[in-house]
Amino acid sequence: MNGEWSLDVLYSGYDDPKFAQDLAAFDDLCAQMNALAADESLTGLDLCRAYISLSERIEKLMRDMASFAELKASANTRDTQSASMMGRLMAKASDIAGATARIEARIAAIDGLDALAAADDDLKDYRYLLKCLRDDAKYLLSEREEEIISRLSISGSSAWGEMQQNLTSSVPVLFRGETTNLSSIRNMAYDPDPAVRREAYEAEIACYDRIRDAVAYSLNSIKLSVLDECRLRGYESPLQRTLHGARMKKETLDALMSAIRAEGLGLFQRYLRAKARALGHKNGLPWYDLFAPMGGSSRRFTVDEARDYLLGIFASFDRSLADMARRAFDERWIDFYPRDGKAGGAFCAGLPNQKQARILTNFDGAFGDVVTLAHELGHAYHDIIVFEHRPLNQGYSMPVAETASTFNENVVTGAAIRAASDQNEKLSLIESRLQDTCQIICDIYSRYLFETEVFKRRPEQFMSADDLCAIMLDCQKAAYGDGLDPDKLRPYMWVCKSHYYSGGLSFYNFPYAFGGLFARGLYAMYERDGSAFVPRYQALLKATSVMSVEDTARVADIDLCDESFWLRSLDSFRADVETFESLTRAM
Repeated sequence: MNGEWSLDVLYSGYDDPKFAQDLAAFDDLCAQMNALAADESLTGLDLCRAYISLSERIEKLMRDMASFAELKASANTRDTQSASMMGRLMAKASDIAGATARIEARIAAIDGLDALAAADDDLKDYRYLLKCLRDDAKYLLSEREEEIISRLSISGSSAWGEMQQNLTSSVPVLFRGETTNLSSIRNMAYDPDPAVRREAYEAEIACYDRIRDAVAYSLNSIKLSVLDECRLRGYESPLQRTLHGARMKKETLDALMSAIRAEGLGLFQRYLRAKARALGHKNGLPWYDLFAPMGGSSRRFTVDEARDYLLGIFASFDRSLADMARRAFDERWIDFYPRDGKAGGAFCAGLPNQKQARILTNFDGAFGDVVTLAHELGHAYHDIIVFEHRPLNQGYSMPVAETASTFNENVVTGAAIRAASDQNEKLSLIESRLQDTCQIICDIYSRYLFETEVFKRRPEQFMSADDLCAIMLDCQKAAYGDGLDPDKLRPYMWVCKSHYYSGGLSFYNFPYAFGGLFARGLYAMYERDGSAFVPRYQALLKATSVMSVEDTARVADIDLCDESFWLRSLDSFRADVETFESLTRAM
């Protein structure tokens, strides 16, 4: 199986005549948008219809061109042509930022907008979009100011973010006399050899000396830019801006975080202490053993084996999920293996015009890599369902973005645990699930604390690399407690996590905890109701792009502002922790 994805469904290259045609068509549509903004004669429904029609066509063209450039840049961060094209496309989008703001302000001011949209065949599908547009209007600036902010972001926050990605994807890492890359060295955290895990951890820490000061400048610059823009727009804080953009209430976040503090941290610190004891550590678990495999399942998967394994499990849940996953493997939607210059981690990018997706992973054959594939295929499944909506109704907010992906993880690990042939294999699988959940509880909580503290300090302080390391260590201690060895933490977590490096997307941390626990609650419903739950689940996923977070949950009769829902989801892991303790005592 070819290990790299194919982007031919988009373009064969930048010299593809279709790319040039789309670029020219995009320029023409942008000119039409600017002309529409200048035309004061259009009002009411006529203005709405014209704006929606133009926006749909612009969105479809931009998605193809931007996806092509971004995917090529992710697969090879040294691809300067793609980096340049991304800059060109952002500049073109900036050309209509002011016009868009002006038109949206006029639409938001239309009397009885909701009733007008509900009664119009062209607009009724966009009632929620228009409601959000009206809600967003109070944070819009003038046409000229919107254009300036959009243009400055290209050489500002976006450029700083690209620098962090470039530095972390290309920094050389010296390991046992040979040079490797950061993605490969971080994969060694899962190695069965404790010496490899420890030395890889030390090599990773050492490599950051080369880039830490530059990345600290990147983080400081992005966060100050975010704070300045929030102040100009009238947001109370970056967090309030994030919640507004996520269409999520603060009461939901408060209920989630309260449950994590009340039950989640203590429960997973208990798991970490048990793992430390099992591995012979007396002062808590050192970071380099956080992902140490346990039990008797040291099975390694080839890509073909991972494919067959996942298809079998997915088919038992939903045939449409299995069919989509088969296409992903067979039609080269996935870029599998780590290599120099390739972005680290994993992600899924939807291609709505093609009703497809592209998935980047750094597959190394461990069971955790198979779960990662399941996670990203969950994103693709979510996207394919949402792509049934019209073009401007295909985006969903951060919190619900992790629902299908984490639900997939529950499906895969649940099936694997049930099929375990002996106690050692069961230990391995339960530990893997606890390990992953510990990340979305303890680690995500530490990241949430870290970003909160960085935003708190940034108005008055430029934080050096040492400052950022100190903040990160404090946050890790608060989240992991005595579960981890306080002298062997990971101070440079802020360097390698790309989620901190976006000017337009702050606090991309709590959505993972939300998604993990929301999906766990949904999975409990699936375990109770079986196949009858699947249509309801699909309806919920489809609702994510046309409803608020809270209204989406109500499709499954869930009240997200009620802390008890989150506590029940957390408590569902208690049996795993108890089983883990029992199995490790018997080792």
